Amino acid sequence: MDLSLLKKKLSTYRTTKGRLTRVPDELAYEILLAWEQWAGPGSGFYSALGVDHRKMASIIGKAKKLKREGVFADSQFKEIKLEPTVSSKCKSSIFLRWGKDKLIQFSQVDQLVEFLNTMERQKAA
Repeated sequence: MDLSLLKKKLSTYRTTKGRLTRVPDELAYEILLAWEQWAGPGSGFYSALGVDHRKMASIIGKAKKLKREGVFADSQFKEIKLEPTVSSKCKSSIFLRWGKDKLIQFSQVDQLVEFLNTMERQKAA
């Protein structure tokens, strides 16, 4: 979305003192979509729209809430499928730092849990 078009749309909701008021949900959602696509610093986004970061944060927050609640039809959950990579096929280990200079490696979660339970029993005794 072109930010100059959003800026013009926002200008229709400015009061005589320059404050934004009563921004409709649809416009808030358009702003959220533009924000999600913005690659630069946040301050650049706000200045391109000619708004204060505090007010824009409340508008974007409102749009995020509405999106989570499913108010907008095109904001439905989209599943992302990941292809297995070489690193995900390899066995991984769990490392536990014990003290300053000890590193313990566990190949399975069950081993780690068993170790921690043993240590807990020793402390209690």
